[in-house]
Parts: sequence; C-alpha cells; structure tokens
Amino acid sequence: MQHVRFGRTGLKVSRLCLGTMTFGLQCDEETSRAIMDRAFEAGIDFFDTADVYPLGGGVELAGRTEEVVGRWMQGRRQSLVIATKAAARVGDRAWDEGNSRKHLLDAIDASLARLGTDYVDLYQLHWDDPGTPLDETLEALGVIVRSGRARYVGVSNFVAWRLAKMLGRADFLRVARPVSVQPRYSLLFRQFERDLLPLAQEEGLAVIPYNPLAGGMLTGKYKVGMQPQEGTRFTLGKAARTYQERYWHERELSASTSFAEMAQQHGVVPAQAAIAWVLANPAITSVIIGASRAEQLADSIAAADLTLPPELAARLEESTREFRYGDAVR
Repeated sequence: MQHVRFGRTGLKVSRLCLGTMTFGLQCDEETSRAIMDRAFEAGIDFFDTADVYPLGGGVELAGRTEEVVGRWMQGRRQSLVIATKAAARVGDRAWDEGNSRKHLLDAIDASLARLGTDYVDLYQLHWDDPGTPLDETLEALGVIVRSGRARYVGVSNFVAWRLAKMLGRADFLRVARPVSVQPRYSLLFRQFERDLLPLAQEEGLAVIPYNPLAGGMLTGKYKVGMQPQEGTRFTLGKAARTYQERYWHERELSASTSFAEMAQQHGVVPAQAAIAWVLANPAITSVIIGASRAEQLADSIAAADLTLPPELAARLEESTREFRYGDAVR
C-alpha cells in the first residue's frame, strides 16, 4: 500500500482510508472486526470514524462505532492513524451538537474514552455550524491540539468560501489551522472540482473524499426502474432518505449503468474504475472506502494500484461532465 504526504504536514497516510460508518448497525461487531482485519492486512493504516456513527443509527446509537473501533485497535494504536469527527447531535441536551467550544471540548473527551486512546491523529468538524462564530470554533480546536488530544484538525462537508474564511481566521488568530478537508466526491458528484478542490491545492490541504462509489451506485448493480435493496444505505434507518435524495434518481441510475458498461468494455471492474478515477485527481490525498462485508474490500484495495486506460479515463471525464454542475446539497 502506497503512503503519501498528508497535505503540507509531515504525516504520511495510506492511499486508502477505511471508513467505519457501517460498524455497529449495518455490520455487527464480528463483521466489523473482520473488515478492519482485512484492511489492516492490506496495508491500510488510516481509519476514519465519527462520534455520531453508526450511519442511520441516530442519537440512540451515537458512539457505538467508535467503541467497536476502540476495542479492535487495542494493542495496535501506534500502528494506526485515527481520525474522528464531531458536530452532529449526539445527545438530548441543547448543546449536544454543533461547533461551539463547549460541545467540541466535551465531544473530544467522549470520543477518546470510546476509542480507548489518549489522542486522535486527526480531529475534524463533521460539518459547518453557521450558528457558532468561526473564531470560537478555531480557538476550541486550538485548545484540543495544544492539550495533545489531537495531532491535527480538519473539516468535512465545508463549502469553499467558508473553508477559505476559516483558514484566514486561523492564520490571523495564530491557532491550529485545518490541514484537511473531507468532501463527498465521485463520478456522480463532481461540483467541488469547481472551487473546493482548487482551494485545497492552493492552500496545501489534504483531501480525503468519501462516497467514491456513490453509495454503491458505481458498482453497476443498480439500474433504472429498480427499487432500493434492503440492507443497503438506501434503506438503512435514518440514512435511507439522505442516500436516496443524493443518488436514487433516473439521471444517476442511468449514468451508473453507462459507466459500468464502459468500464467492462475496457476489462476493468466498475468499482475499481470508480475509485481509481478519484485517486487519479492530483488534488486527492487518500480515498475513504467502506464495506458491509470483508470480501467487498477486494475491489477497493485493487483500485489503489490501478491506472485507468487513457481512453476509458477520457470517456469517463466526458460522460460525467454534467455532474460538475447543479446544487451542492450534501
């Protein structure tokens, strides 16, 4: 597994990052441990989680995924780069969400306890919180870094102008500066190529995109006229609506079918082609991959060493160009 520099930092991470949001609901603990075993054996030592996971579980299950990851990584902590996130609602109190100083300082301690570690390598804002001043959020992140509870800080699901403003305020305040951004990015969602990815390159930020398979759409198994399958993200608890709104539309279904046909014509497995396409973008540092079964990781792992045939890359670029435009709803 290739390792690359994490933005402008001195840290190096694996080219693939294991996303864990299925652990604890879609995957039971035994299955989750098998997935982590398989990823770790393949050289993936960068894991991403969040305090609100598992996906679809809501407040009632918030934190379960970190607990599953924490139990698995005992005895392995020094061999892993661990990233987690905060901002989502994780409790019933009014302040149990957002990017306020109170919530972030509470949230990092709770995450560390669940993970069974003294620090995380990357602590990320899961999304923007317009109700909290950026200066307050940045100063709280600075406290977390200075205390040693996180080595670096980053953001997820930020639009370009807000991230640019945050970087400027961090420099002005002389506090810990975000070193990474985690956006949604795939052949079916390319809007951030227009502003966020150029900003990241200009500022030297690591980019660790999620949903490179568009929730499984780019594996080629879904077609126009089909209904969402039980047990997938399109039917999973409170996440079902989000994923259906993102991808379950005739345009996306038709495009995913065409994509799979193109990949197969060039002798490439669709899932591998989709991830390889994301990795080929020079702005991308590490791609977050996920699974609900250990055997599903095989194609994702193989994609790390795949160079797309030039003709296929050109066809994919042209056929999905329309996905660079449209609203940026996440």
